[in-house]
Amino acid sequence: MKIYKTLNIGEFHTNYCEDFLIEEQIVTNEKLIAVLDGCTMGTESVFASILFGKIARNIAKRKFYEEFIIKDAVGLKDKLKEVVRTLIHEVRTLKNQLGLETNELLSTLLIGIVNIKESKAEFLIIGDGLICKDGKYFEYEQNNTPDYLGYHLTDDFDDWYDNQEQKLTISNFKDLSICTDGIFTFKNFKDKTKQKSEDEIIEYLLVDNNGTEFTNFLNRKIRILQKEWNHVVTDDLAIIRIIK
Repeated sequence: MKIYKTLNIGEFHTNYCEDFLIEEQIVTNEKLIAVLDGCTMGTESVFASILFGKIARNIAKRKFYEEFIIKDAVGLKDKLKEVVRTLIHEVRTLKNQLGLETNELLSTLLIGIVNIKESKAEFLIIGDGLICKDGKYFEYEQNNTPDYLGYHLTDDFDDWYDNQEQKLTISNFKDLSICTDGIFTFKNFKDKTKQKSEDEIIEYLLVDNNGTEFTNFLNRKIRILQKEWNHVVTDDLAIIRIIK
């Protein structure tokens, strides 16, 4: 099992990459993975994606240490729900402590727990994003008006979570990827007649296996798109790809 990651600032962004990603061991044979995309119209949008990501990563680290003390087996669905519950609780606490406004806490969140040994995964998608399982795409698109997590910090958690419709269960995967919607924004500014389609870009990054022997597999592909295909990503992009 190999895990590849790439994080890229978009051509239209000048100061910060507003996307973020995490990949952290949560228990034996299980990884917590997530990609996040800060809202460009929000205040200092990079802050929200990094804040949520670092809190989620810290939750996974704590869960990993707790595994040695608490031996109860918890299914992926319940485990993911508890991670998101804790995430919202901790974000709400920090919001109050720092006097943050809702506009400072707007980020999409595609988060999941992957059982590496059993090739299973559970995902929650808050906002936009793309999941690819063995060449099959699951696109989540909310017409540029994502229902950000930051809007729901004071909601009843169980009611809010149980009403979320963007959930996905994955089983028996050999090649699994998650990414932000920046994957749809590659452009060829030098020769528009040679513009690659979205499907061609997605297949090259999330399906094609040439170069998996390199640890920087995805970064190499991004460079090839830039230097050989003259395609640059115009929005920020975060990808995590797991290949068995």
